[in-house]
Amino acid sequence: MLTTSFTKRRTIVVAVLLLLVLPGLATSLPTGIGGQQNDIDDVAKEGCLCHNAAPSNSVQVILDQVPYAWTPGETYDLQLHIIGGPAAGGQYSAGFSMRVSSGELGGTGVDNWQGDLESLTHTSASAAESDRMWDITWTAPAEGEGTITFWITGNSVNGDGGLGNVVEDMWNQLTFALVEGDEDSLARGTRTVFAGDGNVAPPEPESHGADLHHMGAKLRAHWLGLLGFGAVIMCVVFAGLMLRYGFSTSYEGRSNQLRLRYKLMRRGDQ
Repeated sequence: MLTTSFTKRRTIVVAVLLLLVLPGLATSLPTGIGGQQNDIDDVAKEGCLCHNAAPSNSVQVILDQVPYAWTPGETYDLQLHIIGGPAAGGQYSAGFSMRVSSGELGGTGVDNWQGDLESLTHTSASAAESDRMWDITWTAPAEGEGTITFWITGNSVNGDGGLGNVVEDMWNQLTFALVEGDEDSLARGTRTVFAGDGNVAPPEPESHGADLHHMGAKLRAHWLGLLGFGAVIMCVVFAGLMLRYGFSTSYEGRSNQLRLRYKLMRRGDQ
């Protein structure tokens, strides 16, 4: 009887521990995340609640090379950057979930969530990159689709896989829309859209100054300038020596011009 009671208590304790541990294991997905997760219908639209309960504007979700309007069937090369949040202390650094209302998403170091071409996420390898950047392509749909909506949720994590202090993990959301282009809107080119407080601190350069071996034409102009300056100095020195010691050394301390004038004067006296 006592043995049965002890066994039941041990089973309950183990079950409680598993319930506490499994959410962290299940929701932290360095291999990519998207679609429905727990009580979320779509991570890209509703946020990455597995890492924190609310978004943080200290995380900048930046999408570069975004057109002001789209052309049917055109493929656009975009760059997604995530800046801010905790420094990566483990293997993984950041991730994202992205969705568009129409068109096809692709890129490098990314994956379509469960084969859905309108949904995109990071891969395990790209989540481990410290630059927190992804090259993304979006192929616009056929003519007549109208306004296209983009949803992006990006997280910046400390790299512990969700098993430690998830409060340190941060995320933010970027949502914007693109209209189908006309002549005026297409002429405006591209732009950068972002979500966050705009407080972006660029990393310190590893070294100050430029490597002369990588300056190309500027380096050649630099050396040509030095050679020209050296040639001028040599001409000045040569002219000075010629004036002083040009024809003869019989009149020490006098220039050649003074020596010639002295001879002419003596010849006139005679």
